[in-house]
Amino acid sequence: MLERFKTHIKSQLNFLKEARILVAISGGMDSAVLTHLCHKSNLNIALAHCNFNLRGMESDADEDFVLELGEDLDLEVFVQRFDTQAYAEDNKRSIQMAARELRYNWFTELAGQMQFDYILTAHHADDNLETFLINFTRGTGLEGLTGIPEVNGKFVRPLLPFSSEAILKYAKENNIKWRDDSSNASVKYLRNKLRHEVVPILKEINPSLLQSFQTTLGNLNDSSVIIKESIDEFLNKAIENISDSQVRFKIAEFKNLANPKPYLFESLKEFGFTEWNDVLNLLDAETGKQVFSNTHRLIKNREYLLLSPIQSEDDEDILISEEETKKETPIGILFFDEADAILKHESNTIYVDKDKLKYPLKLRKKQQGDIFYPLGMKGKKKLSKYFKDEKMSLLEKEQTWLLCSGDAIVWVVSHRADGRFKVTVETKQILKIKLI
Repeated sequence: MLERFKTHIKSQLNFLKEARILVAISGGMDSAVLTHLCHKSNLNIALAHCNFNLRGMESDADEDFVLELGEDLDLEVFVQRFDTQAYAEDNKRSIQMAARELRYNWFTELAGQMQFDYILTAHHADDNLETFLINFTRGTGLEGLTGIPEVNGKFVRPLLPFSSEAILKYAKENNIKWRDDSSNASVKYLRNKLRHEVVPILKEINPSLLQSFQTTLGNLNDSSVIIKESIDEFLNKAIENISDSQVRFKIAEFKNLANPKPYLFESLKEFGFTEWNDVLNLLDAETGKQVFSNTHRLIKNREYLLLSPIQSEDDEDILISEEETKKETPIGILFFDEADAILKHESNTIYVDKDKLKYPLKLRKKQQGDIFYPLGMKGKKKLSKYFKDEKMSLLEKEQTWLLCSGDAIVWVVSHRADGRFKVTVETKQILKIKLI
C-alpha cells in the first residue's frame, strides 16, 4: 500500500511533495495509517487533533495517544479541546454536525495562522460510498451523488482510492497502533447503520462493489461536467443583471425550455430553496408572488425573477444634524455642501432650499401612507402610486430610502426630489445633497 500511496501522490497530488501539511488525526485507524504513510513518504507534516470531550476518559486517552505518536515520529502536534455539547445546544446543531463545524473551522483557522498549505483528512473509498448512500437516501441532485472531492480548497483526501480493508491490512502488517472509538459501533447514527448493516450486504451481492462504485462515480462526474457547461451557457443568456442586492433572471429564457424545472434547480440550488414546484410556478404567477428559503427569496416581477438575500434585521432610521457635511449610510455616503447655483441635474444629486429644512434630517425606509410632492408635478402623490407608475419591483421598493425633514419627504433618494424644498428666486441658501 505504501508504494501505491507514493505513486498516487506523485501522479495525482504531486503538489503535496513541496507543501507544508497539517494532518487531521483522531487517533483512529484511518488517520493513524495516513500519518504513517505521509511520514514514510517524507512529506512535511504536523498533526492536528480535536478533543470533543464527548466520551470522558476515552477522549482524553485519544489525545494522549496522538501526543505520543507525535513524539515517536518527531512531529509537531496541535490539540484543541471543545465543549461540543454546549456548542450544539447554543447553535441548535446535532452533536455530529457541531463536531464537524468545530473541527473544520479550527483546522482552517490553524492552517491560516501557522501557514500550512494543505490539510489532509483520512477519508477513504468506503467513506465515499457511505456518503453517496446517505445523500441518496435523503434525496439529492447529481452533485450529491458525485462523491467526496479529493481536493477541495486546502482540504485534500489522499486515501480516497483505498478501501478500509486495505488500510486495515496495512495497519496490521506494519504493527501500527490506533484507538478504537466506541461510538463507531453504535447504529443510532445513519452512517454507522449503513456501514455495519447495509454495506456488508451490498458487498456480499457484489464483492467488487468499491471498484464498480468508482466506475459509477467517474461516469457521474463526467455527466456533471456536461451539465455544468450547459447550465453556464444557459445562465449567460438568462441572467440580465447581477448586483450586491439581487440577481435578475429573464423568465422568457426559462419558458423557452422544454423542461425548465431542472434549470431552475441548478441555477438556484445553492440558495437553500426546497419547494421546487413553488419555484416553478413563479414563472406563471402574478407580479409580487414570492418563494422563500432560509436565506433568500425569489420574487416574480413582470418578466423577471429577482433573487435577493433576506435581510436579517430591519434598517434603522438615520439622523443627520445640520453640522454634518457627510454621512455614511447603507446605500453610500451622503454629502451636504452649500452651492452658489444649480449646476446640472443628476439622479444622485439634488439642490434644495436649506432654510426650508428642519433638522435633524432623517433617512428612513418607506412607511404606510407616505405622500410627497414630486418635483416638476403639481400636487401630491402617494409614494406607493409613484412606485407603481415607475414600475419598480417589490425589491426596489423595499430598498429605496427616503430623506426627510420632519414628517415631509425631501428626496426619494436617487429617484425624485420633493417640490416643496425646491430652489426658487427667493432662496438665500442652496444646499447640494449628493449620494456617492
